[in-house]
Amino acid sequence: MHDHSHPTSDASQTDPDPHQAGEALRDISEVASVEIITTACVHLMSAAAVKLGLAEDEETGQHQDLAEARKLINALAGLVTAAAPEIGNEHARSLRDGLRSLQLAFAEALPFPDEPGQGPGEKWTGRVS
Repeated sequence: MHDHSHPTSDASQTDPDPHQAGEALRDISEVASVEIITTACVHLMSAAAVKLGLAEDEETGQHQDLAEARKLINALAGLVTAAAPEIGNEHARSLRDGLRSLQLAFAEALPFPDEPGQGPGEKWTGRVS
């Protein structure tokens, strides 16, 4: 038998409590979609900031991984672009501002600049400068 779970996990960590799962579903049913979308965007922004080295990692000090940051910013740009018409201008504006700040920080962190329009997320946002 092959165990594909993480080697340090045990059954109590991998088998969710059905009662808790039911509560989570009920809880999510009461949350507006705009809140779920903006929360997902904030998580992506926070993770991208850490990968850009903008946020301090408590254990290791600053950590920078531009390849990982690029993926997160691309995902964020796609989500923000797709969600903007759904969530309203007020929410979309602040998400776009955060995305643009991350794109600019990414460009500054690169040792060699991306080609125009090839920066993370620019497929969806257009060129950021």
